[in-house]
Amino acid sequence: MVRAVTIQSELGFLQKVQQLNWGLVVLLSIVASIGIAALYSAAGGNFSPWASRQLVRFGVGVVAMIVVALIDVRWWYKLSWPCYFIGLFMLLIVEIMGHIGMGAQRWIDLGFIQLQPSEVMKIAVVMVLARYFHAANLEDMRSLRFLIVPCVIILAPVGLVLLQPDLGTSLMIVMAGGAMFFIAGASLWLFFAAFTIAGASIPVAWHFLHDYQKQRVFTFFNPERDPLGAGYHITQSKIALGSGGIEGKGFLQGTQSHLNFLPEKQTDFILTLWAEEWGLFGGLVLLGLFGLIFLYGLWIASRCRHNFGRYLALGLSVNFSLYVFINIAMVMGLIPVVGAPLPLVSYGGTAMLAVLIGFGLIMSCNIYRDSKVTRV
Repeated sequence: MVRAVTIQSELGFLQKVQQLNWGLVVLLSIVASIGIAALYSAAGGNFSPWASRQLVRFGVGVVAMIVVALIDVRWWYKLSWPCYFIGLFMLLIVEIMGHIGMGAQRWIDLGFIQLQPSEVMKIAVVMVLARYFHAANLEDMRSLRFLIVPCVIILAPVGLVLLQPDLGTSLMIVMAGGAMFFIAGASLWLFFAAFTIAGASIPVAWHFLHDYQKQRVFTFFNPERDPLGAGYHITQSKIALGSGGIEGKGFLQGTQSHLNFLPEKQTDFILTLWAEEWGLFGGLVLLGLFGLIFLYGLWIASRCRHNFGRYLALGLSVNFSLYVFINIAMVMGLIPVVGAPLPLVSYGGTAMLAVLIGFGLIMSCNIYRDSKVTRV
């Protein structure tokens, strides 16, 4: 009898493994491989120091993603609030004893990894909003009283992230939260009111910006005003993008990156390095892969029969697309430089782990798409 139960349990586990979205895993692996190749090139044809570490991090991240995917989505429903409060606690720890790097206090040094809690909060905010909106109806979504709680859910971590300071990440949390409001069916007048208030508060918010943040805005409107100072990053990025042409200069042949004209080539501006070496064609291939990943997430969301999974998969897919859009727009000079990495491609441990855990949650929504998620 015990053996029969064991065999049945093993079959259940194997069936869950088979239901994993292996096509999505392959797409993520291809994008990560492009990132590792770009980091190999950024180091002048050497796996050290970036490519080898990125490969190990991706391997660990994939294992974490599969583990997360195999856990019943109903457990993630129950753990949404604990994950959110743990994230808030880590943000508070950052303010007290966080590691300072590049003028900002954003990391917790754990020895083997520098954990960036703001990356964790991007996932936690979507999880807890998906839980909160799970049982909401249209009448609830039109009630200002009902929407106070989700507004606090978004603004609490945003305030802590702004103290680091990290304006780019805080804006991404706000946009991801706004997307969750839209997905859950909030009235359009609410968004109109929010945009109106945000626009009217710009003069006041301007006075609270740091000098370097104001400089980025000035540089965005006129990069040529200080080409060797504040405008150096974006000027060199545009030169590298344009010099790649249609077919690119070839692998390891990028002059802007290998002659060290291109700053932060392993992190925020890694797309520029890739486009210089592989041209417009290589850039479009990478964008196409990102697009397929996003559509895969939307497809999984459409199959869920419960609102929590639907909202969670949609929210995390939009969150991923925001990563991609903001980084690409930044390196092309369409928005000010905000320090946003390109997911799975830019060098970074916490960002990659957060993205892969997010996709683990998306796959969990697919495996347990027929589960009955009830409020507890």
